Amino acid sequence: MSFALSISLLCVGLFLGIVLALELGRRLGRRRLSKEPSGTLRGTGAIEGAVFALLGLLVAFTFSGAASRFDDRRKLIIDETNAIGTAYLRLDLLPPDAQPALRASFRRYVDARVEVYRKLPDLSAARTELARGKELQQEIWQRAVAASSAAPAPAMLLLLPALNAMFDLASTRTLNAWIHPPLTIFVMLGAFVLVGALFAGHGMAESKTRSAIHVLGLAASLAISVYVILDLEYPRRGLIRIDAFDRALVELGQSMR
Repeated sequence: MSFALSISLLCVGLFLGIVLALELGRRLGRRRLSKEPSGTLRGTGAIEGAVFALLGLLVAFTFSGAASRFDDRRKLIIDETNAIGTAYLRLDLLPPDAQPALRASFRRYVDARVEVYRKLPDLSAARTELARGKELQQEIWQRAVAASSAAPAPAMLLLLPALNAMFDLASTRTLNAWIHPPLTIFVMLGAFVLVGALFAGHGMAESKTRSAIHVLGLAASLAISVYVILDLEYPRRGLIRIDAFDRALVELGQSMR
């Protein structure tokens, strides 16, 4: 089952859960009203307000964090592309006879970096390409060090730091892909959504008729918000994707041909 379908089913389930929680809250509220002579719901406003405030904060922070990580991942693609391009240009500082082998290694390295993310969500294939990229890093470094020793001093001072930055960004991208909030955060988000719906339904108990537009509107708003948060967290598996930014690295590889 695809990730997009999985979270779609999860959010449909959450939508139904919210509708049920609203109905349960309304029935509990109606039962309480039938026992109170005054016919009003008093003494619950502060609790409901606190729960809704916590729910709003939780949705806001998880959405903000997911959007921030989404932007960071896009920026890292651009940064790595620029770092590889800079290092590739600085190969001109090396002796002419040392350049062809290094340029060929660079082309294979860019291909490996593109394939790492193109293979996702097949983790086994992506790890194979990642390992190939690390092997090429060692090969490029060793050849660059050997060639720099026979070149003028500026070659080593300019090329080796550029290679180091290129390799560091590759590692940063790999680790950044695994940065997500703990599962507890998502469980708590789902729990607060349902509890908030329960209290909202309780607050609607004074109305003798159900308001379908309010019930469905609240359920849809919360379910869609959770869906977008999850989709932003995994931008290579859902509908919101960053694959288009990989084009920069692909075009760089083509320019090296």
